[in-house]
Amino acid sequence: MQIKKAYTEISPDLLYAEIRDFTLKQGVTLGENKMETYTLPDESASFITRATLTFNVKGEGKTEKECLRAHIVGMARGETKLMIDVDEKLFSSKKLTALQSDLDFIFASYEVK
Repeated sequence: MQIKKAYTEISPDLLYAEIRDFTLKQGVTLGENKMETYTLPDESASFITRATLTFNVKGEGKTEKECLRAHIVGMARGETKLMIDVDEKLFSSKKLTALQSDLDFIFASYEVK
């Protein structure tokens, strides 16, 4: 399953931190997490942020399997886009509903409809 959202006037760093914290609250572990900042062409004072977060659940033995991946691209003064890929076999619909509810509570007023 894939969830796509776009927000306006939201810091990508804030969205990154909230997704990380809300998802960890669902009992998963943090896998890959990276954030990169780029300058915009012809505007050295403007930056765009790209972030990726992955979350894992314990598999058989000591192995972990990726259950959720979040991609964030955007800028604080403009639009920030979020795409979440979910493995519904590993991340239950109950957990996904709770995650979406938390995100909507904090960011709904900034969402581009």
